[in-house]
Amino acid sequence: MRKVKSTEIENVAKLSQDKVYQELGTNSAGLNESEVAQRQKQYGKNVLAKKKDTPLILIFLQNFTSLMALLLWVAGGISFIAQLTELGIAIWAVNVINGLFSFWQEYQAGKATAALNDMLAESSQVIRNKTTQRVPAAQLVPGDIVELAEGDSVPADIRLLAAHDLRLNQSTLTGEVDLVSKNAQPDTQKDSSHAAITNFVYSGTSVMKGNATGVVVKIGMQTDFGRIASLTQNVKDELSPLQKELNTLTKQISLLAIFVGLLFFVAAVFFVKYPLVKSFIFALGMIVAFIPEGLLPTVTLSLAGAVSRMARKNALVKKLSSVETLGSASVICSDKTGTLTQNQMTVVHLWTLLNSYHVSGQGYAPHGGIYDGPKKITATKDQELKELLAGGLLADNAQIQPPDKKHHDYVCIGDPTEGCLEVVAKREGLIHKKNASQNRAKGNLRLILNVK
Repeated sequence: MRKVKSTEIENVAKLSQDKVYQELGTNSAGLNESEVAQRQKQYGKNVLAKKKDTPLILIFLQNFTSLMALLLWVAGGISFIAQLTELGIAIWAVNVINGLFSFWQEYQAGKATAALNDMLAESSQVIRNKTTQRVPAAQLVPGDIVELAEGDSVPADIRLLAAHDLRLNQSTLTGEVDLVSKNAQPDTQKDSSHAAITNFVYSGTSVMKGNATGVVVKIGMQTDFGRIASLTQNVKDELSPLQKELNTLTKQISLLAIFVGLLFFVAAVFFVKYPLVKSFIFALGMIVAFIPEGLLPTVTLSLAGAVSRMARKNALVKKLSSVETLGSASVICSDKTGTLTQNQMTVVHLWTLLNSYHVSGQGYAPHGGIYDGPKKITATKDQELKELLAGGLLADNAQIQPPDKKHHDYVCIGDPTEGCLEVVAKREGLIHKKNASQNRAKGNLRLILNVK
């Protein structure tokens, strides 16, 4: 049984192809079934470990046990004792509605954050026992030979053995959406970050151009993507500035209310000569009067409005109090492409030898048209324009996918520059047929494309 000697990325990156095979106990024919089974036992599944979820009942109760919520429960109870039944019911009703609203917000956001695993590949093309087959990405093990093509999500941390014009989007790891070129040559750089190693591709990244073959080195939580997931799972919850201020205010109000209640109780008994029972009820009423029953729902509704506005901009807020934390930030550092901008290319002008055209529509959605001045035209009725669009389409390897469960809008799988050429051609009814490669050398189409 062949064994894996080392899976340290820095070491494997420096090795020649033959040494890589030796280090990972594999060869170009791939692993056999018994080796796969043995390594699955040793390394486990290629999945992200899930943090144990907080029970829903506990999340539900947490929204009713903050200091301010507890103060309202007590205030409602005091109202009943003081024979202020309607006030007590109103206070408790406000507390219940507020807690239910907060719980629903956290529940919905929790479901959305569970989509982290969707960033990983669902299946992969592998070579096992000299046979190319497609297997679930969760079943990959160190030593598996994986084939990658344009549009694929990388299923594990992989050392490249062969690569052709390979370019990747590593934004899930680095935040930078500029495509990164990769090759299969040994990388002898010293003290370089994992993302800068030229012969490794990493789990969670995407192949935007080219194809490659490589050997799996790390899987699951041992990958760079897995380490990032581990950091997010192990972050301890801390009180937001607003929660800290509300807790402080609650304590101050409680002490002040009790002090004033005692003061009026003493005054009622010793100066006004009220009976003890009436004095006690009067003091309880004074305590309740100091409780700001409307404060908690007012804060919740204000934060909910901010959450709603952010949701419309595709920003997910898991906890209402996090919104106020953002408001406390004095400096926000952000990259531009893909964060402040959309990382999309759009054809806006077309030129032929005799004419120029304006193109409407944004992004990859199949909406828009081509205009010659104010007049909308049909490209299929203009031979030069048709050839221009066909030339761009035939040179295109990208794929435009419609909205689905993972994406709410049209997305480009591949090079965004090629994707925008496909979009404008398809808007005009041109389709890239697989048997049309012989038409690529149709002659000089005399075209210029202006994209942004």
